[in-house]
Amino acid sequence: MRFYPLRVGCLLVVVCFLSLSWIKSFPDDGAELQVLYKRLLVAEELGGKVSKDLSIILEQLGNITRAANVSHLWSNMSSSSNTMVKHLMDDLSRQPLPQASIHFYMPHLREHPNSLVPHVVLGKGRSGVSMVLGIPTVKREKQSYLVNTLSSLLSGLTSSETQDLLIIVFVAETELQYVEGIARSLSENFPKEVQSGLLEVVSPSQHYYPDFNTLKETFGDSKDRVKWRTKQNLDYSFLMLYAQDKGTYYVQLEDDVFAKSGYYSDLKAFATLASSNEWLYLEFSQLGFIGKMFKTRDLPMIAEFFLMFHKDKPIDWLLDHILWVKVCNPEKDNKHCDLQKAMMRRRYKPSLFQHVGLHSSLPGKLQHLKDKDFGKQSLFQAHSNPAAAVNSSMKHYQQHSLERLYKGRDFMWALTPVQGDYILFSFPRPIRIAGYVFRSGNSQAVGDKFHNTTVEVLSSYTTATEKLLDGSPSKYKRSDSNFVVIGEFYNGVAEGEIAEVLQPISALRLVVHSDSDVWALLSEIHIKV
Repeated sequence: MRFYPLRVGCLLVVVCFLSLSWIKSFPDDGAELQVLYKRLLVAEELGGKVSKDLSIILEQLGNITRAANVSHLWSNMSSSSNTMVKHLMDDLSRQPLPQASIHFYMPHLREHPNSLVPHVVLGKGRSGVSMVLGIPTVKREKQSYLVNTLSSLLSGLTSSETQDLLIIVFVAETELQYVEGIARSLSENFPKEVQSGLLEVVSPSQHYYPDFNTLKETFGDSKDRVKWRTKQNLDYSFLMLYAQDKGTYYVQLEDDVFAKSGYYSDLKAFATLASSNEWLYLEFSQLGFIGKMFKTRDLPMIAEFFLMFHKDKPIDWLLDHILWVKVCNPEKDNKHCDLQKAMMRRRYKPSLFQHVGLHSSLPGKLQHLKDKDFGKQSLFQAHSNPAAAVNSSMKHYQQHSLERLYKGRDFMWALTPVQGDYILFSFPRPIRIAGYVFRSGNSQAVGDKFHNTTVEVLSSYTTATEKLLDGSPSKYKRSDSNFVVIGEFYNGVAEGEIAEVLQPISALRLVVHSDSDVWALLSEIHIKV
């Protein structure tokens, strides 16, 4: 009903228009008609104005109606819908901020979801140990030192130490054939350590490394050196992240070092002593990153820092920068900063690890670095052995004879052993021997070790020995001349006990069962009585 006047107005306008058209159709034959015509023209003009005004009014009314409809719809929205929207807004407001991850620093990894999954070539999943040793190794142009490095680390460990230790070799290469070759070599050289889980071999995904050709040259380093140091940062970071949940302490080593005898007990004792103080890392060598010990709980933070700046600086610089960030006050001088950093890194002397590699992993670089704090490593271990006549089929080099070693004066250094060579200890009268230790190689001739060599004894009671060998399956084996095989060299060391049934002992000997490619150096003889 509100629009009735408007309808009437519109109707009048239409009638006036039609009337005017009708009058025009009549002949022009009267004054009255002329007057009427003029009035109708005025009416037509007024009707046009009224029509225009009505159009404007109608448009305004339409806008008001649409606004009223929207308001009506919003006011009639169900309470459940309002609640749903409110909950949605609350959920959005509680969403956490994006967390930093390795993908922020290495965005190329986003293209391959499994690029951070380590390839465990050898391993039994050992964890919960006190000490984890991390050794990255790469393909070298000249010479590999890895086997000798592992030999020095494994030599002399007690049974309890081998159960409380994990050594991780990280083959920092993506060529699968090379990685498997390293694993095969270590399996052949250290089968017991691999089988027990003491030794693991892992490698990265083929997609782990970025394009090194896009790196910028900084600090005057060549393109090759920038690539080398950047890859080293990534290698150490990968190894640390892999080792973070394996044990209590993590020690960073390299693949061309020599470990001092008894290093494990020294590592653990110093870490225990320092546990009452706050520290970021302990140093067991003064060279580069060799022998740096960290708490495994700190490894994620350290690795993330390395990854954050992996393209910018060498890894030993980055480690020092972590200390600066943690303890240095920018408003104080360098002396104060150095004092604060010294409290967070504690040094053990003498050094437990010596760098022995001549050819660096950086192609073309010779590495003459030596740790002066390593001290002079003993080349032989002297013991008071029982009286015996000693002789050998092997020719010794210069004054390094078997007799001098047995008396605790020198090491024995023999020319290349061949099958059938032997070392014999004959006792004036039968004696009871509790155990024995024979150790080959030393810090100057790490690789000159006895391989495929057995330890054999001659019992004074031949009858008892025959019964032992002829009876139920035994760990002992028969040799020639009534000798019994009781042990063998493993990783250059032979040690064990002698069963009561074989006592007393008339003679003891070492027998070589295959030709060797190198000389053989015997650095320790200990016959325990």
